[in-house]
Parts: sequence; structure tokens; C-alpha cells
Amino acid sequence: MGKDIFKSQEARNRQEEWYQLFLAKVDLNVEFKMVTTAFGESHVLVAGNPDKPPLVCLHAMLTSSAHLLSEIGYLAEHYQLILPDIPGFSVKGIPERLSFKDNSHSKWLAEVIDFFEPETVHLFGVSIGGYIVREFSTAFPERVGKLILLVPAGIFQAPVMKGLLSLTIPMIKYKFKPSEENLKSLVDYFLTTWDDDWAHFLGDSINDFITPKKIPSVASDEELQNLTMPVLSIAADNDLSFPGKSLIERAKAHIPNVETELLLDTRHSPPTTEEFRRWLANRLTLFLKG
Repeated sequence: MGKDIFKSQEARNRQEEWYQLFLAKVDLNVEFKMVTTAFGESHVLVAGNPDKPPLVCLHAMLTSSAHLLSEIGYLAEHYQLILPDIPGFSVKGIPERLSFKDNSHSKWLAEVIDFFEPETVHLFGVSIGGYIVREFSTAFPERVGKLILLVPAGIFQAPVMKGLLSLTIPMIKYKFKPSEENLKSLVDYFLTTWDDDWAHFLGDSINDFITPKKIPSVASDEELQNLTMPVLSIAADNDLSFPGKSLIERAKAHIPNVETELLLDTRHSPPTTEEFRRWLANRLTLFLKG
């Protein structure tokens, strides 16, 4: 594990400001919990009615609990939303990256979930968050009610070199000339719809975080077959990292009880619009209550 995840204190401060900006978008009462784990003190954002079923939600790489909550707030009507900040991938997370070669992420998540004492829990993960909730569900299937994966890492991976070639030139251009034009070229890899806050946040994040040296491995057929709970896998057709059609084909082939959705004309980051937020909340609620 590394000593820190930011290039400088200035970078960390900037990401703290982005966290607060996205949190300010949330029109909900929220609580902040610090959960003791074997890996350190974990920051957890909690929103919604505590009398409703718990839904544990894990954000994407280099974002945070606040970023995710700003996009899924409509779910708080039906669930108590529990959003841990992933170690090494959030300004509020433990400032060290856990290994993808063992079950460290599953152990960390188990300790966070234990703090809230549910008998079973529904899980929802985006991108790398999807990898972690999938890994946990493979290791502890008896603890998971239903599992939702949105553009998840670790089911199907496009060739790494293809992604690097698509990103490298825009990253270099933006680093040396952070203009709006170069920013748009850079975030076009990720964003389906232009959003000023998300775009400028991503531009800062790529420069502020130390680039992760390791990526999650692709799950084996056996690991996917061990997902005995109902699973909803949502993929994006224009996702350059985790191509939607191939991801869904593999999920259908190996996950025993899976529903799938292919988002059309969608990149890795789905639309950041009210229309999509309402659709996603309705789709997830339909699956969880079905």
C-alpha cells in the first residue's frame, strides 16, 4: 500500500472542495459515520430513512460518496443509503490503496457493513465500486440480498492498450494546456452528457490523484457462477473501458440469476440529467422490490 493518493497537499485541498460542492447538491439530511476497520478509519455517508431497508452504494474511481449521492438521491425515498468512501479512491477514503490480488476490499467492506448490523444487505456499485461489491458477493453470498452493478469493472475488460491510447494524448494536452477545448477532448472518454461540474472535477482529478498502478482483475467464470443472489447488471454500449455488449454477454453466460440493461449512446459515465436519475432510481427500485 502507498503512503498517499494525492500528488500534493494543494491537490488534496482541491478535492476536498469538490467533495463539498457535490455534497451541496444533495437535498437530503445526511449523517457522517467513521467506522473502524483493520485498514483504518473509514468515512461513510448515510442518507435516507433509517426505517427503510439498507442499500450499500459504492462510488466510482477517484470520485466519492458525495458524488454518487448527488446522482442517486431519489433512492432515499425507499432506502437508507449507506455510502462508504473506498480506500485509495476518494478524498474521504482511507488514504491508501488496497491490493486487488487478495480479498482486502471484501474484508474492508464486510467490516463497514458489520457496523450497521444488517442480517442481509442489498449492494449497488459503480465502476470500481461494482468490482468491489461483486467481489464481496462472491465471497459472502449469504450476506447479500440483491446485487446491482452499473458499468462494473471486472466483468469484461477492453484491451488496456486501447484505453491508454485513447486517453494519453488528451491527458498530455490538458496537463500542459488546461483549456476548455482540451478538457472536452479529455472527458469525452468518460462523459455521456456535458456537465460543467463533472467535467472540471474530472480534469482536476486526473491531475490531482496519483495514477493507480493496478487495475482490478477480470472475474473468473467460477466467481461469477458463485453469485447466487438476484443480480442486475447495467452496461453502456459506448463504454471504452468495459464495452456494454460484451459485458452483458458474459454476465448472461455465467451469472445464474441475472437481469441486464444496455444503455444506448452511453459512455462510461451515464447521463448526469434529471431524466436519467429518475429512470435509474425507478429501475433499481423495480429490481429491488420485484
